[in-house]
Amino acid sequence: MDFTFSNEQKIFRDTIYRFCREEVAPLCEESDRKGEFSFEVWRKLGGMGLLGLPIPETYGGAGADFITCCIAGEAMGHAGVDGGHLLTLGAHSYLCAANIVEHGTEEQKQKYLPGLATGDDIGCMCLTEPSCGSDAGALLTAAVRKGDKYILNGSKTFITNAPVAGVFIVFATLDRSTKHKGITCFIVDRDTPGLSTGNPMHKMGVKCSTTSEVFFEDCEVPAENLLGGEGNGWNIALGGVEWDRSTLLSPFLGNAMFTLESCSRYANERRAFGQPIGEFQSIQNRIADMRVYVEAARLAIYRVAASKDNGARLNPLLASVNKMYVGDKGFEMCSAAVDLFGGYGYIHEYPVERGMRDAKLGQLGGGTSDIMRMIVARAMVGRQK
Repeated sequence: MDFTFSNEQKIFRDTIYRFCREEVAPLCEESDRKGEFSFEVWRKLGGMGLLGLPIPETYGGAGADFITCCIAGEAMGHAGVDGGHLLTLGAHSYLCAANIVEHGTEEQKQKYLPGLATGDDIGCMCLTEPSCGSDAGALLTAAVRKGDKYILNGSKTFITNAPVAGVFIVFATLDRSTKHKGITCFIVDRDTPGLSTGNPMHKMGVKCSTTSEVFFEDCEVPAENLLGGEGNGWNIALGGVEWDRSTLLSPFLGNAMFTLESCSRYANERRAFGQPIGEFQSIQNRIADMRVYVEAARLAIYRVAASKDNGARLNPLLASVNKMYVGDKGFEMCSAAVDLFGGYGYIHEYPVERGMRDAKLGQLGGGTSDIMRMIVARAMVGRQK
């Protein structure tokens, strides 16, 4: 299997890398220090067409495939764009816009996709609830059909982009007794009466990504905003997993590349006992392990992306291996980078500190590493629910 980029793909990657290195990354440090989402960064990413990658050209996007989206995510992370803005982009482009592309009616696509492609509208996906995260089939938010409307009641939590979003992809159940079969998806506009968001949450990492609770109190959603038909919400959620365990992991790969370069450079510059610390075997071993992780993570991510571009259904085993490896080993690598920098790695002025905080999300978001292990183990021993 050959993952060599074509000349066109190399030019695409280099263009994004240079632009983000020069125009975007310098803005991210200040935003992270303040813990604020930057609309200036957002506009720059939109101006480069990076917010509408999976959206067809007909609606103002790029119509990019999985591999192209992964290349973009890798390039942005490699350039030093923080994990917060990249998480915002991922939730907007792949968990919101891509779901409308895949499951929306023509009227829904024409209404929502052009604004999402430019970033004039910001999208989010509301699935996780206070009482259920990984067990999404147990969600409590209820939808009741009344004439030409659905009435939504319930709440969501840990919703990326909720404080700034204008377009909400919302999962609710028509009948809890049917579990997954009752889950249904809706497009809800920000100004819909009965929809409200909580205060932004203060997080360990990805601080530039805004996160909050979302509340629905007798929220009336027009029937034409039903996405994908009644009872099809679980399939739509699984489609989001396909993006989550391929394209949404690529910025973590980019961050690892950025971290590796930072560590290699520091190992040559920092001196101790009369020589660069890169002369010590313990430092060399850390850097060697980092390089191995980067190469293995790249193969894992692009393998899943290539299979999707070839029309294959998501393989739960391989996707879970991918997510678990990138999340766990990526955090270990970023932690090792802080160790390598010593005391300097613990202060904000060196980017490895931010990298470690941002990398922790790789073990938690989109399915925890423990859940990934459960999926892998069940596949290996043949145990199914």
